Amino acid sequence: MKVQEENAAYDEINVTPMLDLAYVLLVVFILMTTAAVQGVQVNLPKASNTPSLAKPQTKAITVTADGTLFLDTFPVTMEQLESTLMQYKAANPELPVVVKGDATVQYQSVVDILALLGKLEITQVGLVTQNLTK
Repeated sequence: MKVQEENAAYDEINVTPMLDLAYVLLVVFILMTTAAVQGVQVNLPKASNTPSLAKPQTKAITVTADGTLFLDTFPVTMEQLESTLMQYKAANPELPVVVKGDATVQYQSVVDILALLGKLEITQVGLVTQNLTK
């Protein structure tokens, strides 16, 4: 058995009490900060599992590989597309439109559609692409 003399220096420092204190302070800090953040009470809406009866507002313009234009699922010419979009724009000034072009279609067809949308001042435009596969 090793006996320590009174005047000898300690070789080790016991850090267990210091770590216990640090953990207690950490827990107190976490509890106090979560208790202090109450937020504002609001009456949240309830979710429903029934389908919405509202019509989707987004219009889809599709250009097929042979250059045929579709508005949603109906084939249209460029003039019909312009007049129909003018009517939709009058009903909804913030009309969102997505453009889907086939990968093999002439680039000019998509540019013509984008120019038409700019002429009609439709600013919420999206271009649909295929997801990248890895």
